[in-house]
Amino acid sequence: MSRPVKCRMICQFPQTLEFIPSGNNENGKTDNETIILTVDEYETIRLIDKEGLSQEQCCRRMQVARTTVQKIYDSARKKLAEALVDGHPLKIEGGEYRLCNGQNRSCGIDECYKQEIYQAYQKSKGETIMRIAVTYENGQIFQHFGHTEQFKLYDTEDGKIVSSEVLSTNGQGHGALAEVLSAIQADVLICGGIGGGAQNALASAGIHLYAGVTGDADAAVEALLAGTLSYNPNVQCGHHGGGQHGESCGSHSEHHQGEGHECRHGRCTD
Repeated sequence: MSRPVKCRMICQFPQTLEFIPSGNNENGKTDNETIILTVDEYETIRLIDKEGLSQEQCCRRMQVARTTVQKIYDSARKKLAEALVDGHPLKIEGGEYRLCNGQNRSCGIDECYKQEIYQAYQKSKGETIMRIAVTYENGQIFQHFGHTEQFKLYDTEDGKIVSSEVLSTNGQGHGALAEVLSAIQADVLICGGIGGGAQNALASAGIHLYAGVTGDADAAVEALLAGTLSYNPNVQCGHHGGGQHGESCGSHSEHHQGEGHECRHGRCTD
């Protein structure tokens, strides 16, 4: 029986998930096979090459052995070289990892922006309350998740709104907004366009996503509670580097909610 794979800790999901070289054919595709860079491989590139950490520091961040980090990093560098030299499309997905939740210094960093977010936005709620967050601007659903400056929060119980308030994001960047929603214990997000990386982060936090919704925020929440909300689970927003070839921001149609991306294979051990 093989030994279970230990999950590699990652700080956040990449915001850009797909890179396609120029010189594609008329259908926007290349003849080269797409190279898949796993999320944990991406994390070693981010930590070592972007942040300048040593492999020893990287292994502490990812909470695995140095030999494991070396193997992941070598694989990542080889894939990047093949994509750059041979002109392969590159896509980031899959791997064996778990997302740092920013609580109790689970990432091993004393000064972590996620910890600051949880301290600033922590908001309790009753056990029977479902909390719905909506990207918000002047009564309407704001169409670009990564640039939203406000969420409107609705606490609902037994299918009815019992309270609501507008919360400022205080200029948090798109990479931190999923953490804000997690800190305030949102169960649901209604929004317009949203990138693939943010979708992955929300799915990891257990937040149900209803994207591609337009119009009045209050009316959208009422429609959700009534089971009549029109939305598009495949919508993507190119304004935040989602890098996907999906629907543009704000388009919507009738669909059922799909499962969140990145099940992380279900084979990791804590």
